Amino acid sequence: MLALGVLAYALSQTMIAPAMPDIQHSLGITTSAVAWTLTAYLVAASVMTAVIGRLGDMLGKKRVLVVTLIAFGVGSAICALAPSIGVLIVGRVVQGAAGGLFPLAFGIVRDEFPRERVAGGIGLISSIMGVGAGFGLVIGGLLVDHASWHWIFWLGLAITVVAVIATELLVPESPVRAPGKIDWGGAGLLGLGLAAPLIGVSQGGSWGWGDPRTLGLIFAGLAILVAFGAYELRQREPLVNIRTFTLKPVLLTNVATIFVGFAMFAGFVLVPQLAQAPESTGFGLGTNATVAGLLMLPSTLMMLISAPVSGRIGARRGSKGPLVVGALLSSAALFLYAAAHGSAPLLLVWGAIQGAGIGAAFAAMPNLIIEAVPQHQTGEATAVNTLLRNVGASIGSQIAGTILASHVLTSTGMSSDSGFTLAFLIAGVAGLVAGGIAVLIPRRARAAAAERAGAGVTSEQAALAGAEA
Repeated sequence: MLALGVLAYALSQTMIAPAMPDIQHSLGITTSAVAWTLTAYLVAASVMTAVIGRLGDMLGKKRVLVVTLIAFGVGSAICALAPSIGVLIVGRVVQGAAGGLFPLAFGIVRDEFPRERVAGGIGLISSIMGVGAGFGLVIGGLLVDHASWHWIFWLGLAITVVAVIATELLVPESPVRAPGKIDWGGAGLLGLGLAAPLIGVSQGGSWGWGDPRTLGLIFAGLAILVAFGAYELRQREPLVNIRTFTLKPVLLTNVATIFVGFAMFAGFVLVPQLAQAPESTGFGLGTNATVAGLLMLPSTLMMLISAPVSGRIGARRGSKGPLVVGALLSSAALFLYAAAHGSAPLLLVWGAIQGAGIGAAFAAMPNLIIEAVPQHQTGEATAVNTLLRNVGASIGSQIAGTILASHVLTSTGMSSDSGFTLAFLIAGVAGLVAGGIAVLIPRRARAAAAERAGAGVTSEQAALAGAEA
């Protein structure tokens, strides 16, 4: 039943992608404006994930999960009824606040499953996330072509209602608690620190990348994030335990996660738009939204296969290897997209490769975090990992949209082939960086002794971090 709530959230992340051209036309807005329907969702998820993860540790993961699902349903209803882009973005923000579903689900798995089944359970949830994201593209295309974009959100609401009922009836409440309070000051700083750079990146194409407004927002956001870190170090009950996150395995996994999220969502934004570009451009396939979504199906199926396999390998040998391989596979696929994207068979093959990589990486990342932190910090730690994945996804989707908006054919007003190629190349580099960082993640036996004193790690955490990979 955890899977149903995760599925609803994952579908909503990507169902909107094939609908973006239709929404743009329906509401009479620009490409940059419609990209905010995805970015606003991911920013909200980035901010609220840490808060929701902490609430789950404090109040009970099942209880917070049910409330989070209800909020997601409310956001879906707002989006379905939205008469303007402003209202639609508000609804997407409310939906995005449900990003804490993932750390809550991961925490329940760790609390309730036998130790030997935890990695497999995390892999299964991760695969559902990937499959939901992939099927979201297919379902979104079908609804856009045969109904309207509003039905994307009505479907999300229907699934959420079922998920709330099923969770209430069938999911046990976790007995693990970490008493305390929410650090709202830290949450505010984190929100500002994430939102400012994303606004700067989103407007860089229209304002100019050297414009004082663009640079000011980016650097202001980075400064606020530094202040957030300093503020958290002084708190008795911080939103994010900075000392825990300076552990080398945790730190490197989280940094790699940003780049994996970047690479994944850049691809999800680019492929449907490439497929729907008119054939007259010389590179587009001229498909409708349904076919554009179906072109992502091999990616979805490979996620379903590779994520559980990654979880099983992680349970036996550690999750570092699957993360390295997954990131590099995703990077290779994006470089292949950049090199050749003029036919449907190519997109299908490259998508299968990328799906295999994403599934493996997504299962490995939370398992690496769980291996390194004590049980009572599971919600907080996996929440931060999810948050950083969403940050990467936000940046990736926004940069991809900005590149397409700044590389336009004067004859048609459509994005150019060079724009798609550049965006794929940048996403491929992000995947390559993720793989390089993942290589540096130490084996757990080496990590514990090296990091314990400096990070103030508990004996429980040290024992977990010192388990053989």
